[in-house]
Amino acid sequence: MFFIIEHLEPKMSEWLYIEYLHAARIVGRDKLLITNVRKKSEFYRLSKLARVERKRTRELFKQSELVVLDPRAKKKLSPAELKRKRAVVIGGILGEEPPLGRTKELLTKSLPRASARNIGKFQFAIDGAAYMAKQVSEGKSLKEVPVQHGLEVHISKGHSVLLPYAYPIVGGKPIISRQLIAYLKRPWPLGRR
Repeated sequence: MFFIIEHLEPKMSEWLYIEYLHAARIVGRDKLLITNVRKKSEFYRLSKLARVERKRTRELFKQSELVVLDPRAKKKLSPAELKRKRAVVIGGILGEEPPLGRTKELLTKSLPRASARNIGKFQFAIDGAAYMAKQVSEGKSLKEVPVQHGLEVHISKGHSVLLPYAYPIVGGKPIISRQLIAYLKRPWPLGRR
């Protein structure tokens, strides 16, 4: 089993890069493939994290071998199903609040013969989705992986950032990259995501 992130944002922001990096750490560099990376500079930068392809996932795999994680999919991801599949595909998309359904529009529709599955009723960050998929690939049911909806990151006295995504819990703490926390705590102009 390996994991694919289809890069679907128009540009590689630092936030997106941090999520890809954390996903690579979670599933293992050798088990992560990032597809649809067209820009030379992004290809070079991401090739330090994982295997990278310019082509889209649909050009590289038989769709019947794939499970696409889509928050709007009707069926839940299960360990039994992943035993019969070659890879899990995650949308390389930064979420919006409320969710806009971009995974369905940009990814699921491009893979109509792949199995679309959700990992819960809430929207996950890319790295959180990778963690959930890895746990299920190792035999855990979604019910066995505790999840927290929403996360408040304290920036300074009286200031915090509320992240409206779902986060897997390990050891009583949500899985989020320390680099992302540091990134959020840096002074930054609005719209830097």
